[in-house]
Amino acid sequence: MSNPSPDLAGDADTWEKICAKELEHMKQRLKLAHLPTPIEALPHLSAELMGPNIITKRDDQTGLAFGGNKTRKLEYLIYEAQAAGADTLVTAGAVQSNHCRQTVAAAARLGLNCTLVLFGDPPSPPDGNHFLYYLLGAELVFTERPRVQDKLEETFQNLRKAGKKPYLIPYGGSNPTGALGYVNAMLELAEQGCTPDWIVFPSSSGGTQAGMLLGARMSGFHGQILGISVDEPAELLQSRVAELASQAARTMDEPYTFTAGEVLVNDEYIGDGYAIMGAREIEAIRLFAEHEALLLDPVYTGRAGAGLIDLVRKGFFKPEDTVLFWHTGGGPALFASKYQNRLIDLA
Repeated sequence: MSNPSPDLAGDADTWEKICAKELEHMKQRLKLAHLPTPIEALPHLSAELMGPNIITKRDDQTGLAFGGNKTRKLEYLIYEAQAAGADTLVTAGAVQSNHCRQTVAAAARLGLNCTLVLFGDPPSPPDGNHFLYYLLGAELVFTERPRVQDKLEETFQNLRKAGKKPYLIPYGGSNPTGALGYVNAMLELAEQGCTPDWIVFPSSSGGTQAGMLLGARMSGFHGQILGISVDEPAELLQSRVAELASQAARTMDEPYTFTAGEVLVNDEYIGDGYAIMGAREIEAIRLFAEHEALLLDPVYTGRAGAGLIDLVRKGFFKPEDTVLFWHTGGGPALFASKYQNRLIDLA
């Protein structure tokens, strides 16, 4: 890293220490993602909304089977898995999970097996991310959402009994190890010289936001980091993110702790629930596509984009603000028939 943010530009010693510590942790990760991801202006969307200057960080371009934010986490998680001698990755998610897609893609890239525990009704024929699981060679286990943790543990133990060496990746890749991916992402943002007033993105399992908080503290970033909740009440998500960020700090031997009050979460856009695409998500998907050729997904970035649009219209941001929409990926879910048909019907 050679170009610190303006907040640290006058403190070269501090920046060098941050670089040294991050370089040490970079030795404990794989290089799966195409980094750094670009930052792009969204002038047509900004003009359409008549609000602040909107830009985007393109983590939909991290590579690895259409990319997304989970690839950053997997660089750390799978390094840990390989160090433990694992031959099989095991994780869980919804039938159209972006996390599951990127996990099985990483397994295929590295010659590992992968078993996915999925909740929700599988489409017939397979489509969207569900189709890609088959193409990438995953073993699929289905269950109901309330039983997913029990089924995940049962599947892990069955693999061990069968003589495999499984490594369990938590839901969304969100644990202290996975959060390091977004510590690195915030240091990358600083190196790119980007200092927006706001960062807006979808937040659910908490690992992305936790890493951002820790990375912001380390890099001297003073903007606001606002997670648009995809499915959780704000209070629950704030507590989860604060705890994950504090645990990740201890992993890096950083003397930081975080409280729930420091975590900004907006839970006003949950709508009818997880993975249920409503009118707001449809509008966001169409506005981003028609004005910037930027494809959002129906579950995560579509919901966060809807939140961003509504907040701009309400005057939440100052006209002179720069708002960075951190695009966490998810495009293949657009090709799931249950979403695609609704988007076509309303076109």
